[in-house]
Amino acid sequence: MAPYIAICGPGDDAAGPALLAAAHAAGRTLARAGAIVVTGGLGGAMAAACRGAAQEGGTTLGLLPGSDRRAANEWVTVAVATGMGELRNGLVVRSADAVIAILGGWGTLSEVALAAKLGRPVIGIGPWQLDGIELAPDGERAAARALELAGRG
Repeated sequence: MAPYIAICGPGDDAAGPALLAAAHAAGRTLARAGAIVVTGGLGGAMAAACRGAAQEGGTTLGLLPGSDRRAANEWVTVAVATGMGELRNGLVVRSADAVIAILGGWGTLSEVALAAKLGRPVIGIGPWQLDGIELAPDGERAAARALELAGRG
């Protein structure tokens, strides 16, 4: 069975070009390895990760906060409209074997906290300063480490 790797990050361009490029590279690397890329399905880092995976023919799962599947970014393969708002962050993390966290805001931090509580490996990209989070310098190495920690690399 393919590993499910979540890529979490801001839903807008607040992360900046370098971190959005890292999300894109992580999505591409995961898709090449046959992983399912799980995101919150919206814009920003989530869209960058989905676009990267789609460019490699990969499968992306978008767990949306609202009730309309059409809100998903154009690179989501399977859109699930949860209607749960931010509570869908728990579904994103529970669905994943490992989590890649792109520097973000409170939503990303909530996903990191949930992943840590559940014992899911977390690889951070950006200036994270939290115990239990491995840091990776770029998307490719974050994806490779996530696959390794998920037992698939």
